[in-house]
Parts: sequence; structure tokens; C-alpha cells
Amino acid sequence: MSTTGAPSPIAYSESALSFRKEIRIWLADNAPDEVRGLRVPREPSPEIEAVIARWAQTLTEARLMCVAWPEEYGGRGLSGVEVAIMNEEFDRIDVPRLTRGMGESLVGPAIIAHATPEQKRRFLPPIISGEHVYCQGFSEPGAGSDLASLTTSAIVDADRLVINGQKVWTSGFFKANMIFTLVRTNPDAPKHHGISYVLVPITIDGKPNGIEFRPINRMTGLAHFSETFFADAVAPLDNVIGGLNHGWQTAMTTLGSERGASATTAHLAFFRRFWQLVGQVRARGLIDDVRVREQLAWMYAEAEVLRYTGFQLMATLASGNTPGGAGNGSSNKIRWSEYERRMAEIAMDLLGPDSLVVGPGYELDEWQEEFLVTRSHTIWGGTAEVQRNIVGERVLGLPKDPQPISSTTPRGNQ
Repeated sequence: MSTTGAPSPIAYSESALSFRKEIRIWLADNAPDEVRGLRVPREPSPEIEAVIARWAQTLTEARLMCVAWPEEYGGRGLSGVEVAIMNEEFDRIDVPRLTRGMGESLVGPAIIAHATPEQKRRFLPPIISGEHVYCQGFSEPGAGSDLASLTTSAIVDADRLVINGQKVWTSGFFKANMIFTLVRTNPDAPKHHGISYVLVPITIDGKPNGIEFRPINRMTGLAHFSETFFADAVAPLDNVIGGLNHGWQTAMTTLGSERGASATTAHLAFFRRFWQLVGQVRARGLIDDVRVREQLAWMYAEAEVLRYTGFQLMATLASGNTPGGAGNGSSNKIRWSEYERRMAEIAMDLLGPDSLVVGPGYELDEWQEEFLVTRSHTIWGGTAEVQRNIVGERVLGLPKDPQPISSTTPRGNQ
């Protein structure tokens, strides 16, 4: 049963409808009972890990990983509409729509757009198979959202780069065996030049590659990101994507993918959570309370806004146009991240004192964890303030924020 309310207003093409039928039949024939209703927790048990691995292998063999990539690179060349349909069908029967994470959504598009043919042959298949698992080394302690201010450096030593410096907020480090990172390879170049985008192995021949991860505990008690230190870490020059000193455009491709990811079907998860909360509120006998209904109504209405925003993006894709532009990616990031935060706050409010009770060993339930985790969602991937600046300056043409006045600037020049 769909978790959404009204039927889709999109008039799908015959090919799109045919693809929906294909996916529906495949899921009916191949989705095992063990994955139906399976929620992939942020810290799965070994048993759940094994189930996920088997399901991932099934999807890989059916060429249902990296499906948006062109067929020549191992994907299926699915359009944005077809990817959205696939997401809807997996959601319809409540099975996890697994992906290859950052490798699929962030590194792969950058490689496809900017790498040499040889690099594409070398780096794309291991992402599809799951052999290469990536984490992201972009943020730095002193740079924040001003990514181009990075200071991590690399020097050319014969046919390799030697990397030194520090990154922070490295998500998914605990599973990764590769890290994609930005390094300054020409310190004399202007700010957005002299930067290289490089794929770095975390170990070489089974030995550490000078990369140390220092986990950062979240409020949830789990460490899903880390500080990352490079101390003479090495990467072949052949691992530089987009050319030495020319990594900024490659990085922009990755960031564009990060901010626009899954915008067409993000509402599916939100509606599922909404109906879960409705059930909990009803079980507590609060469903007729007008104040409760007002908050639930807000959640539902905003999820509908996100749903129709997704339809708008799908319609753009169906017309053969790209939804891109900095504005779409940024405005979507603002919408869903702020909605998630408010949704979790409402849930904690409606669950009342129960929301304050944790299990033995500080175990959190789903809403408690969601409340804590979503505090960060308006920060990572470019803060909400940065996204609003992008929309204001690049889409609306508003003047840039004034630069801070230097303490050394003569007052007469202020």
C-alpha cells in the first residue's frame, strides 16, 4: 500500500509504465521474505549485515545498482523518472532500495563526467561490485562550507602524490577502503585553482597508507564520522580525476549530486514516518486532540509540498531537461533538511514523557535517534545559510553578502 495520499498527477509515458511493470514483476519474483519490511539500522547487527549483503548481491546481479549510470559504464542508463519509479516500487512493497552509497551517488558521477577512459574502466566497475567503498574527504576544520579554502596539500613525487593535512566530518569512514578528497597541489594559484580531486586507497597491499581516522561521537552515542589525518599518504597520479590542479569542477559535480540526490522521491520516507507517528499517537488516545491534529496536519501538508516538488522535478526530467542548476539542488536541500528537523521535534513533543526514556545502555528508539541526528542535517552538505546564499545570488541575482571589514582597514575606507 502506498504511504502517500493522493495518486500521482504525473502522466507517465508508455516506456515509463513498462519499466514500472518490469520492476514490479522482478520484485515479486526476487525479493525474499527476509528483506520485506527490513529497516537498515545505522548500526546493523552481523545477522542484518549478512541479509543486506545477500540482497545487495541479488540487486547487483540483476543490474539494479548504479542504475542511473550509462550502460557503457555498467549502469542501466535509467532516466530520472525511471529511477523515481524504481524507488516508488521498492517502497510500495517495503523492501530496502540499496545503493553503493557515496561511490554510486557522488564519486561515480564525477568520474563519468571528468575522468579519462582508462580511469573509468579502472574505477567504475569496483563501485558497482561493492569492492570499492568510498568515504568523503572534503571538509576541513578551518574551511567549513568555504570548501575552496582547503589547506590539505599534496606534492608530486615521481608518479605519485604525497598528501599531508587534515579533514573533518568524514562520513562512513568505518566501512570505506577508499577516500575521495580535495588537496591543494599548487599553493600559488588563485583560491579555486591549484586544487586536485584524488581517489586515495586507505590501505596499500594490506598496509596502512598514512591515513588515520579519529572517530567523532554523535549525540546518539555512535561515531558515524571522524577527523581524518593524512601523514605522507600516497596516491598514484593516475588517481587524480579531472587533471592535476583542475579538481574544482570535478568537486562541483560531486556537490551537485549530493544536494540534488533523491529529491524526486524523498517524500516516500517522510510519509512512511508520518503514518508511523499517527499510529503511535492513536495508540495513546491522542488522535482527537485538536493541538495534536494541528501538528500532524502540518507534517502531512509539508510532506505533500515535498511530494509535489518531487513531481515537478520528475516532470522536468521527463521533458528531457535537467532539473539542475544550483537553485534546485540548494532549495531541495533546504526543504527536506528543515522538514526532517521539525518532523522529529513534533514527534518528540507528541510522544510526551515517553520520548525522554531510553533503553538499557543508552539505547535510543527511532524517534529519539531521528531527533538527535537531524540536528545536523541543516549543516552537512552545505549549511542552510550557504544554500540560501546560493539561491539568492545565483538564481535570484541578488548582491553578494558584504565581506567582513578587516581590522586593518582604515576607518575612512569602511
